[in-house]
Amino acid sequence: MTAKKSLRARLLAPAGTVATGLMLATIATGLSGCRPGEEEPGVHVASWAMIDARQRHPIVVTDQPANLTLRVAAGAGGLTPAQRAQAIHFFRNYRSSGTEAGRLAIGVPSGSDNEVSSVRALADLRAIVRDAGIDEANIQVRPYRAGREASAPIKISYARFVAEAPECGHWPDNLAHDRKNLPYANFGCASQRNLAVQVANPADLLGPRTMTPAPADRREVVHGRYVKGLPAGAAKSGDERLGPIAR
Repeated sequence: MTAKKSLRARLLAPAGTVATGLMLATIATGLSGCRPGEEEPGVHVASWAMIDARQRHPIVVTDQPANLTLRVAAGAGGLTPAQRAQAIHFFRNYRSSGTEAGRLAIGVPSGSDNEVSSVRALADLRAIVRDAGIDEANIQVRPYRAGREASAPIKISYARFVAEAPECGHWPDNLAHDRKNLPYANFGCASQRNLAVQVANPADLLGPRTMTPAPADRREVVHGRYVKGLPAGAAKSGDERLGPIAR
């Protein structure tokens, strides 16, 4: 008799009560299946894995000296063609480094057997510097005591920025069994390494370059024509103007 009353009570219960009971049972089942420690044991902190690749695999920019040694023989009239080519390449790299490279230091031997020939080579270096478009105010020439060495070298150096690429290839986890769907340890390392190797001026990784002063001459001309109500653009010559299109 009790079983019949119970069945009749269920059949006569409002539909909302039955739906609420089913919803609560479904939520309880879902929560029991998502209990921590059953499918993925251990504690996972998302911020550790979601960190930016530039911070996970940083490019280290250090300040290192760039050196060039030129040995001038005693009695030589200056630099040899090979030494001249080395100096041109070295000064071009210095110029491409920008103002961050600092001053260019040139050490000339003093008291050695090739002191006179080193002074002649220094004159060649100054000519190469002028041709490279380097301001002589950024050059610092200092003599150094070389003793009685037969071919004491001319030492040229400047401070430069060097980008050290990160080491890649760290695969601690098996991606086929990773259910967290988070960035893996080696993610972004190849891009960072390629950037460090290919960057022309590592100083650009530290911050933007400074702007050069605006050409005041052209600015005054344009502003003057604007005040007078004239076209501010540059006038084209007859050769630059387009003629009628032949059909």
